[in-house]
Amino acid sequence: MGTLYLVRHGQASFGADDYDQLSARGREQSVRLGEYWRERGLTFDTVFTGTLKRHRQTLEGIVQGLGGLDTPVQAVPGLNEYDSDALLKAIHPMPLPKADTPELFRHHFRLLCDALAQWMGGTISPQGMPDWDTFSGGVHQVLEQVRHQYSGGNVLIVSSGGPISTAVGQVLGTSPEVTIALNMRLRNSAVTEFSTSPKRLMLQTFNTLNHLDTAEHRSWATHA
Repeated sequence: MGTLYLVRHGQASFGADDYDQLSARGREQSVRLGEYWRERGLTFDTVFTGTLKRHRQTLEGIVQGLGGLDTPVQAVPGLNEYDSDALLKAIHPMPLPKADTPELFRHHFRLLCDALAQWMGGTISPQGMPDWDTFSGGVHQVLEQVRHQYSGGNVLIVSSGGPISTAVGQVLGTSPEVTIALNMRLRNSAVTEFSTSPKRLMLQTFNTLNHLDTAEHRSWATHA
């Protein structure tokens, strides 16, 4: 048996012109995760990431905390996040107000959940995005590669909430509604673990922040 560790990227830049970069807090979260694993002697046999900037920056922080990484890194577009702006525009063509209050923040994510459900159901085709079957198929392909090639070792995946919740949904056989709910609850730098064997993947933990579970670091927990 091996273990697959799926990490959601550190806090990105929600509300900024370029979301796809870590905030200062996001960098701290990533480095702290690497430090936590180094303290426990964890090493990896291979690493997969998406190709987005926030994925690369998160891995860089983890590697810094680990004190280095001497293992292959594979950048896979199938681990990239969906385009939330394209999803929102598909159901709400008019520009949304900046989500700078709790009410507007909740409104933004209610609309996003609605758009995700319609995309997964094939009702909408957001501009520039693959259909749901192609998106989920990219995630499935990576999971199959882990299961067949690395089932006896430790594998790290650094990705985003959409692909990680999709992976959990595939392993557990959840409905689209549950997969969306899981997506909305994933925290920055959170770790989800699967036990791996050549026959199957099994969920062991979901959305954990053990590396931030100290008085010094608990305030570092974020969602966006």
